[in-house]
Amino acid sequence: MRRLERLALALGALLLAALPAAAQDAGSFFRGKTIHVEVGYSAGGGFDQYARLLARHYGRHIPGEPAFAVENMPGAASLKSVQYLDHGAVADGTVITTFDPGLITRSLTVPDKLGGVRFTDYAWIGSISEDVRVCYVWAATGIDSFEKLRARNKETILGLAGVGTTSDVNAHMLVEMFGVRLKMVQGYAGSAEKRIAIESGELDSDCGSWTSVPEDWLRDRKVNMVLRFSENLVPGLDASVPYAALLLKDAAQKDVYRLLMDPSRLGRPFIAPKAVPADRLAILRAGFDATMKDPAFLAEAAKQKLLVSPIGGPRAEAAVRELGSASPATIAEAKRISGE
Repeated sequence: MRRLERLALALGALLLAALPAAAQDAGSFFRGKTIHVEVGYSAGGGFDQYARLLARHYGRHIPGEPAFAVENMPGAASLKSVQYLDHGAVADGTVITTFDPGLITRSLTVPDKLGGVRFTDYAWIGSISEDVRVCYVWAATGIDSFEKLRARNKETILGLAGVGTTSDVNAHMLVEMFGVRLKMVQGYAGSAEKRIAIESGELDSDCGSWTSVPEDWLRDRKVNMVLRFSENLVPGLDASVPYAALLLKDAAQKDVYRLLMDPSRLGRPFIAPKAVPADRLAILRAGFDATMKDPAFLAEAAKQKLLVSPIGGPRAEAAVRELGSASPATIAEAKRISGE
């Protein structure tokens, strides 16, 4: 009997060793591992800030408490970091990416330019916050309202980090939907570089994330907020700043507006390769959701004045699928307005 018991135990151990990693205890997988967070922009900008904030707290909420490493991978308006998930990254749950959600719209309007990337083909972990989008002008220009910006008889100089970024889409919307004269200057690596250019007088304005506007700019009134693309108000953002959607009267234009701007509701997203084993993805999602409620995480976010309005992975996936149901006419007009 004892010999049979020993034989059964030995066979059981062999069978367990033969099981694929995904079928074993997923919770033990992350012990001793490092999860790499790829950021599609340079260091110092909003995406980088959020990624580093997440990395400092996320590991406590994953079994095995893995380490985290944040790596900047700028290129092609953050598309390079997304493509890395398909070409180079391991699909075992130890690589995740954060990217500009403006690419979601581009995946519908100009799929060929994105190499056929489809955002339904990734595992969505979640988004930390909606990206509250604002357009502002350096106060020294004398422009302190949207009316003055639109009435200005010369071009206002605005910087861009690349074609297809949310800032790029916002700028083209200003021109095509709201009649603003702009000179768009491409080539900035991210919002940090654009801020330097604005302070030096190289640029007049920007459309970007509220959380990327320096606190001293707001406190010392160095910039004037002239338009917001996000419906939701946040502390410090005056309700007198006009909401762009309310300036549109045509129903078809409003549909285009939603297609162009709804991705910003997924403003700080994190995704992984689709092939990540389901049990590990469940752990990553549960850990992400728990981090969003972590008092230490929330306290640090508040200290950095970073917004937290999280969306879980399943909801984010559903939102991306819904965007993909836009009509061909709406997609075609969004393509025209975004300058593609």
